[in-house]
Amino acid sequence: MKKHKGGFGFKKFSPKQMMLLSWWLDNSPYADYDGIIADGAIRSGKTIGMSLSFVMWAMQKFDGANFAICGKTVTSLRRNVIAPLERMLTALPYSFTEKRTENLITVSYGDRVNYFYLFGGKDEAARDLIQGITLAGALFDEVALMPESFVNQATARCSVEGAKWWFNCNPEGPFHWFKTNWIDRADERRLLYVHFLMTDNKTLSAKTLEKYRNMYTGVFLRRFILGEWSVADGVIYSMFNDSDNVKSDIDFAPEREFIAVDYGTFNPCVFLHFFAAGNGDSIRHFIDREYYHNGRGGRDAAPAQKDDGQYSADMLTFTGGRHDIPIIIDPSASSFITRLRHDGFTNVVTAKNSVAKGISAVASELVQRRLIISPDCSHTLGEIPCYVWDSKYAASCGEDRPLKENDHCCDAMRYGVYFDMISHPGARPSLSGRGARG
Repeated sequence: MKKHKGGFGFKKFSPKQMMLLSWWLDNSPYADYDGIIADGAIRSGKTIGMSLSFVMWAMQKFDGANFAICGKTVTSLRRNVIAPLERMLTALPYSFTEKRTENLITVSYGDRVNYFYLFGGKDEAARDLIQGITLAGALFDEVALMPESFVNQATARCSVEGAKWWFNCNPEGPFHWFKTNWIDRADERRLLYVHFLMTDNKTLSAKTLEKYRNMYTGVFLRRFILGEWSVADGVIYSMFNDSDNVKSDIDFAPEREFIAVDYGTFNPCVFLHFFAAGNGDSIRHFIDREYYHNGRGGRDAAPAQKDDGQYSADMLTFTGGRHDIPIIIDPSASSFITRLRHDGFTNVVTAKNSVAKGISAVASELVQRRLIISPDCSHTLGEIPCYVWDSKYAASCGEDRPLKENDHCCDAMRYGVYFDMISHPGARPSLSGRGARG
């Protein structure tokens, strides 16, 4: 059990943040609403206002009650919500005590004490974690990243008289379940809806705002910067161009190298060799070589499937006989991972297969000219113009994903770029607004 102490430097709150902080007060026209939704651009100040207001409301209205604070994972929740919330609360007359092993935060205010449980809603199984508890309210941070079943279970647990729901998120596609079932039905559900722009965060300077606007283009610009629930359609890396992103030489000194792998037996198997340098805002990537084998055959050869042993031997040739180079590999390739380790490769790492974050990472690097590809990587360069959004899937399921064609080099590319970014974060802004951005 750990008792936290510390201070927090409060900045001037924007009018929309003030709405988040005051909507539940007795003299507010929204005091009898059942909840609130705050959505919009990244770094717009939603999380700060929502989390502080949630706890202040709980401490004003209840004593001895249970509440839920939900995120994609408990780890991300602690980083993005609990750490800044702790600093804010301890700068005010609140006592904040955490039992990490129980995922429990106890907050005291005067003679009142309430209990806030942390939950991760990363998949369908998460709904079982929250069953059985009776809640007086729930806060959902980045609710659009959670499965609908978890959110439905959590909201159903809020059965104490006067309970309210608190949701915040960055936009996804217009067919996403949270958009269609909650935002579009906000009036029907008696929910206050507040839409945020980056200019609603008064801590961001004009220079910082301009930097963020220059980081994205296409659907990423519309969602992350303009705060729109927009369709992801067409070519994914529309910002890619030969003059800026294809070069034989690089203008930085490599600090590290690694290989990213998209594994296939009947489908193509791809190895991409990366050089990288820097961290945070200064990170650079160069893909100088590729390995591509298509078990179906194709333009290079007749059909010829390879097994894990043959791919492992090809990997040793690709590395020039080295066993120590980091290999970032498709997490579904369990048999190949096992074989590589058996064959003496000492640094085989499972990739982070977050499609949206990986694509966002690559897109951001391309538009800032920080990702360079050698003209020798013909398959990779050939795939990029054909790497498109699956609009039919988005319309039917409400989720974004690339069309599962011409995607193997691009999958390996996002594995490599995203893994290196999160391994060397520095001061880099959160990809797709999922970090500690307020």
